[in-house]
Amino acid sequence: MDSQAIEQGFNKVWRMFEETDRRLEKNFQETDRRFRQTDANFDKYFGKLKEMDRNWGKLVEALIKPSVGRQFRKWGIPVSGSGQREEVHKGGETMEIDILLKNTDALIAVEVKTTLRVENVDEHIEKRLKPFKRFFPEYRDRKVYGAVAYIHLEENADRYAYKKGLFVLTFTTGDTVAIQNDERFVPRVWGDE
Repeated sequence: MDSQAIEQGFNKVWRMFEETDRRLEKNFQETDRRFRQTDANFDKYFGKLKEMDRNWGKLVEALIKPSVGRQFRKWGIPVSGSGQREEVHKGGETMEIDILLKNTDALIAVEVKTTLRVENVDEHIEKRLKPFKRFFPEYRDRKVYGAVAYIHLEENADRYAYKKGLFVLTFTTGDTVAIQNDERFVPRVWGDE
């Protein structure tokens, strides 16, 4: 084989490598474009999903609110007023209570979840009930009780909430929601931590 044939063979192989590189680069660019499009679609649909979840939560709160006060009155805690989505901003932090039931000597901060999990109970305690009076100093002379309300349940979160001293409410026939705690239950008073 002469050197010219070797060089032609080498050039042919080199052109094949260059063509393969061009095709790979084009494929990488197309793949990258598709990934970016998929990311954009995902962000769009995830945003809609988050919005639906927020709206679903508002719907569940609206379904629970009319009967929750009646349930606490049956329990022996008079409720003279209530608020939904009570929100306070302090020192760069925000606290939002889904439903806040009120009377002259007590408050009940109700966290509403479509699906109640143990982590939701802990979050309600740590982020709302313990620091409650720091965010709502106007209620410093009142007892603060905690409650969770839900449609679905995971991880025996209802029993966990009960053991932590929270009222537990869920949907039933008739009254819309009912307190699930038994007569032995002693609610914990929160807000002074």
